[in-house]
Amino acid sequence: MEECKRNLVDEEAKASVDIWRYVFGFADIAAAKCAIDLKIPEAIENHPSSQPMTLAELSSTVSASPSHLRRIMRFLVHQGIFKEVPIKDGLTTGYTNTPLSRRMMITKRDGKSLAPFVLFETSREMLAPWLRLSSVVSSPVNDSHPPPFDAVHNKDLWALAEDNPCFSEMINEAMACDTRRVVPRVARACDDLFDGVATVVDVGGGNGEAVGILVKEFPWIKGFNFDLPHVIEVAQVLDGVENVGGDMFDSIPKCDAVFIKWVLHDWGDKDCIKILKNCKEAVPANIGKVVIVESVIRENKKTMIVEERDEKLEHVRLMLDMVMMAHTSTGKERTLKEWDFVLNEAGFARYEVRDIDDVQCVIIAYLSSMEHGPEPTIEDMRGLNPS
Repeated sequence: MEECKRNLVDEEAKASVDIWRYVFGFADIAAAKCAIDLKIPEAIENHPSSQPMTLAELSSTVSASPSHLRRIMRFLVHQGIFKEVPIKDGLTTGYTNTPLSRRMMITKRDGKSLAPFVLFETSREMLAPWLRLSSVVSSPVNDSHPPPFDAVHNKDLWALAEDNPCFSEMINEAMACDTRRVVPRVARACDDLFDGVATVVDVGGGNGEAVGILVKEFPWIKGFNFDLPHVIEVAQVLDGVENVGGDMFDSIPKCDAVFIKWVLHDWGDKDCIKILKNCKEAVPANIGKVVIVESVIRENKKTMIVEERDEKLEHVRLMLDMVMMAHTSTGKERTLKEWDFVLNEAGFARYEVRDIDDVQCVIIAYLSSMEHGPEPTIEDMRGLNPS
């Protein structure tokens, strides 16, 4: 009884502090955006001296008010984004980068920076729908109430991107920076999948970043970057890659393998199945495969022992599901059971899931069943139970 009382007191004490995260939580995002806008990580990284960068030096370099910059840096140091350390003379301090702040370099294309993604998600277009999230949650199923993004902009995200080239470019840059980060991981985990594959179509490939990486990793492949015409008009011209305009809901160019990353989560089950069926139609029945890079929401959480990194990755997946609710009409992150449903409905014979220790997993869907041996099992998915 006494232990229960102590636990309740502890929970109350924790709650009295945690509630402030929801009162002022946006300050985390806003301060990070400020650092990216001012290119503070670049200024510190490019500082010519081997010493940490003083406030005076930093404010001069980024053309910022010293008093305001000091407060921003104090906040970001407290959050662990930058470090404040003594300078040799011991009388003053200066700032240094951390692995986290380097991931906020807008000028870096190193496969680590997610700065373009931060700027995309903190744009006016993407922030406004969040204020209407409760309206879609409270709407009856099959209600005609528009989704949050549509209600704010009077059109869905894809229509807005088609009408607004700057917004379209922001989407492409956000997706590209994640692609530079995760596709090399996919290539390492799936190098065997591209043996004997001559052609790959990246469905919804944006500026061509993903298929560009794949043809470098597997130089025998001919790559096709497939997206809507207005996206293809401004796509990169890359060696070994052909840009093709079209609509994945109509048809997908013929190939040996389809690669599709962070596309299916934008759509509800009906549309997702339609896209998957078109992917299936594009590849040959005997050797064809569809390589899907998406999140898989964990199931049976209460019965699991979860490592801290896994728990943090799961938090990102759950946040991403909220993003889908705010920014798409029917999109969602799926559990393995939900992936099992759409893949079976689309007519695939079998599939396997490969964990790449990331927010996303790799789901490989095959047209033909295995000729020999047991059915494939889920590899190291730690609690992702399709039953």
